[in-house]
Amino acid sequence: MRKLHDNERSVLESRPLVLVPTSMHTLDPDVDGEAVLVFGSRIAAVGTVSECTTAATRLSGQEPEVRRLDGVLVPGFIDPHAHPLMYGQMLSWVDCGPEHASTIPEIIALLRAAAATTPAVQPIRGYGYEHRNLAEQRHPTRFELDEVSADREVYLMNASGHGGVVNSHTLAAAGVTRDTPDPDGGVFFRDEDGELTGELSDAACNILTGVSGVKIGHHGPNFHLQDEPEEHLRQLRVAQDRFLQGGVTTIGDAQVTKREFDMYLRLAEQGGLRTRVSMYLLSHLLDQALEMGLHGAFGNAHLAFGGIKFYADGTLGGWTAYFPDGYVGDPCRTGQLYHDPADYAELISRAHAAGLQTATHAQSPTAIAMVIDAIQAAQEATPSSDARHRIEHCGLPSEEQIVRMRELGIHPVNQPQHYYNWGEGVTDAVGTPGERFNPLGEFIEAGVPVTLSSDAPVAEPKPLEAIQAAVTRVTRRGHQLGSDALRISARDALLGHTLQGAVALGREDELGSITPGKRADFALLASDPLTVEPSTIAAIRVHETWVDGVREYAHAG
Repeated sequence: MRKLHDNERSVLESRPLVLVPTSMHTLDPDVDGEAVLVFGSRIAAVGTVSECTTAATRLSGQEPEVRRLDGVLVPGFIDPHAHPLMYGQMLSWVDCGPEHASTIPEIIALLRAAAATTPAVQPIRGYGYEHRNLAEQRHPTRFELDEVSADREVYLMNASGHGGVVNSHTLAAAGVTRDTPDPDGGVFFRDEDGELTGELSDAACNILTGVSGVKIGHHGPNFHLQDEPEEHLRQLRVAQDRFLQGGVTTIGDAQVTKREFDMYLRLAEQGGLRTRVSMYLLSHLLDQALEMGLHGAFGNAHLAFGGIKFYADGTLGGWTAYFPDGYVGDPCRTGQLYHDPADYAELISRAHAAGLQTATHAQSPTAIAMVIDAIQAAQEATPSSDARHRIEHCGLPSEEQIVRMRELGIHPVNQPQHYYNWGEGVTDAVGTPGERFNPLGEFIEAGVPVTLSSDAPVAEPKPLEAIQAAVTRVTRRGHQLGSDALRISARDALLGHTLQGAVALGREDELGSITPGKRADFALLASDPLTVEPSTIAAIRVHETWVDGVREYAHAG
């Protein structure tokens, strides 16, 4: 059996390195300086160049290398909620996002071009469209996808990742007709005449993934398609490169099953895990986790177990988040809860009693209330001063729920790029209350920590784009979503994608700030996100990304 690589450089073999950037944000209020001493994989000192060189000689007995860096040094970005393998898989599909297609005919043209160069035995798959960003303001239909191919699978995944559209061949091959009942936890959508439109969501995606895919019962949506292991490894490597290009050094994988776990182990065994990954097992694996005696985070510096991922409801982008009174945009749709509240509370109680951190996807006020109630009951039964339970996305919490989150120590993990990409779609779905989508300013005001992430592939792993969205709340279409009170400062946003990300992962002792003793993870930026015009933050180039004192990415050019 091969030993898992920790990518730890031997201190005895490494020469001290003093990095001298143009400027630096340590994000540690007690640490400041013009230079950083890296010794092995750790930050050994921060101070003047003279102080760092003196410390290097004292520690190692040798003169350090002094390297000048043209740019602003910040801690490596932390993306505590993403789906790296799924993201890598999407990158092998056809990008039908708003930068490539703004109409349904343009999407069809992209897919047809791919079909012309793809072997006939292979499916045609696209991703990234959001119907409210299309000129037609609707989903494509199976009949339009039939123009791509009538004799093989065609699947166009919605930007939410919770469903999409298939062609007629795909439905027929799965034996789905207008009389087929909706599966438990999913929908085959129909028009006013009861005819299948080709749109499907959540558990209906079983026709693509098989019933043994990611979703088990109501534990989560089923949207991960299986490829050969070597292809999955290639996809994971490609995804890792994209995260590093964005300055991301640590990732929280928010939906780990056997598929993801296997790929991380294989990549680590090969010494190819160049980012840090904290894994959150999907909740259908809770019994196995408890049976194995898991009662907290464990692992090495690059691959670790973080906790358990749950789902409370669906997605706002796909209109499957739970609104029992229906959507303003479609009163016939209510979305769904993945669990009966009592069943969910029992699951959270079991995880909490064992000392496991939980991270629950919840978007609607009803779903968020279910999560908060369950965590409160678990805390009352088994008090813990630092359980650090998370609510993923936490799209539309009430002001009272935000106060309860502070009191219970709950950490919301938000994705500002969601409202950048399709914020208007939320107001179309639920009306004026949708303008509060991801109310980060209210979190700051109430003393609730702000944590930012990408949810890749739902958004690109570009922390600077997320930071700009958090600061401006301006959407891709140029509209500001909600009032100025919902915006946050650039510093709070930067903290949200660094130190607070580390806190959400339970790794702030080693990550998230440029502090002596912590890991030497950095992002070198072309400009200062705290001083540039807020509307230009996303355009700042990541020059370099460092992990464990090793430069893992450098911009070519």
